[in-house]
Amino acid sequence: MQTDNCIQLPKYVIIVAGGKGLRMGGEIPKQFRPISGHPVLMHTLEAFYRYDPEIEIILVLPEEHQNYWNDLCLQYRFTLKHRVITGGPTRFHSVKNGLDTLPDNGLVAVHDGVRPLVSEEVIDNAFEEAKRSGAVIPVIEVTDSLRELTPNGKSKSVPRNLYRSVQTPQVFKTALLKEAYNQPFCDCFTDDASVVEATGKEVKLIKGNTENIKITTPKDLLLAEMLLSHV
Repeated sequence: MQTDNCIQLPKYVIIVAGGKGLRMGGEIPKQFRPISGHPVLMHTLEAFYRYDPEIEIILVLPEEHQNYWNDLCLQYRFTLKHRVITGGPTRFHSVKNGLDTLPDNGLVAVHDGVRPLVSEEVIDNAFEEAKRSGAVIPVIEVTDSLRELTPNGKSKSVPRNLYRSVQTPQVFKTALLKEAYNQPFCDCFTDDASVVEATGKEVKLIKGNTENIKITTPKDLLLAEMLLSHV
């Protein structure tokens, strides 16, 4: 009898791009800002296409951004195959909207639209580990010193070796993630892993890539431009 580890499971990626980019400033959301000749979001989709041209890409956008995205695709002659799904009021609801379009069988990644520099190695390792364990997230070591705020208004040092910074793509067996997203929304859900852990499932960690930054500020745009020029 074949197991999931022995057969080729269909792969999906839900790319969530609903941010308004308030910390970036200006009228154009950060996912649409141009770097290295194309909008950030196009670089992100291309990262998954380079990893596997057969992967099904689901792009979740607010309804009010969809015409603008279509115009950008025409302007930049961007023809990479993908489906656009309308997002919800929160990231949780946006991911759920994407999941509701998928069958139960397979593996699904959830990725931030403003992380265009994820490496193919990290994507591949995440899918392979998810095939084995069902739930995996990439993390990197914390290099800064950390302090914990205490209830009395003070703070205390904490050992940074006990902490990791979390990235995306977070990859799961599709049925497992769909079941987790059937839970009611909670403000405590900070990412997909926290949604899955709320069901009692364990999430495995793999090594991320330090270049896989989340573009949030103008300085991040400059750094991403520099990194992409060396890809």
